[in-house]
Amino acid sequence: VQLQASGGGLVQAGDSLRLSCAVSARTFSSYHMGWFRQAPGKEREFVAAITWSGDMTYYADSVKGRFTISRGNAKNTVYLQMNSPKPEDAAVYYCAAKIYHPLVRLRPHTVDDYESWGQGTQVTVSS
Repeated sequence: VQLQASGGGLVQAGDSLRLSCAVSARTFSSYHMGWFRQAPGKEREFVAAITWSGDMTYYADSVKGRFTISRGNAKNTVYLQMNSPKPEDAAVYYCAAKIYHPLVRLRPHTVDDYESWGQGTQVTVSS
């Protein structure tokens, strides 16, 4: 499976930005999807995740209430709506995929739980 993240750029604090991740997979609806970010000098950290069915979403405490993850299975795309971004949200954002298996529980916050990664899209937030 291949992932292509897009939508990053320069945004003012308090505005909004939507990231997209296009997934080339025959069965996109069989994948859990996640967003992570990495700022310079820091480790990659979890931002948000959504289950294969879309019935569960997970968020880092730092973005809860401001960011929303969603998926459009008809378009093989997962989105991250970033509302009221803060300067500390600036980072390279990566989308990731983990195939669904009924006997394997998703650990949404765990980098190593995801099998495929996109190339990243830069988000810069000006204050």
